[in-house]
Amino acid sequence: MLKGISPLISPDLLATLSRMGHRDDLVLVDAHYPAETRSQRVIRADGLMIRDLLEGIMPLFALDAYTPKPIVMMAANPGDKLDPAVEAKFRGPIDAHEPDAPATDFVPPMAFYERSEKAFVVVITGETGKYHNILLAKGVTPA
Repeated sequence: MLKGISPLISPDLLATLSRMGHRDDLVLVDAHYPAETRSQRVIRADGLMIRDLLEGIMPLFALDAYTPKPIVMMAANPGDKLDPAVEAKFRGPIDAHEPDAPATDFVPPMAFYERSEKAFVVVITGETGKYHNILLAKGVTPA
């Protein structure tokens, strides 16, 4: 156990976050997401909710100021609707630690899958709601 680091951040996740470089993507996904077939590096965070993980991650993680869209969520498939409360609950910890963070970009599911395939890591959570997926581009940690 380390002081100042959320106990929700596993040793594997902490080590992975520290290995990430500028412009590497971190993807937090719901339990339905096909991470094992679409990602090279997967960490399981079964039972944990994305907002809770974001509250532990964001004090350690700077968003990339040079990536045009450093915060990306999956848009709904045709015929589905997004619940705006999902973005709001994810943005809470982001905005608390990155008050000048740009707006969330919403991309079609296939575009989200394609970007997540290139991500540094995908973290599967215990979220069971539809479209509970978010991608964050890591930036340079301020001195």
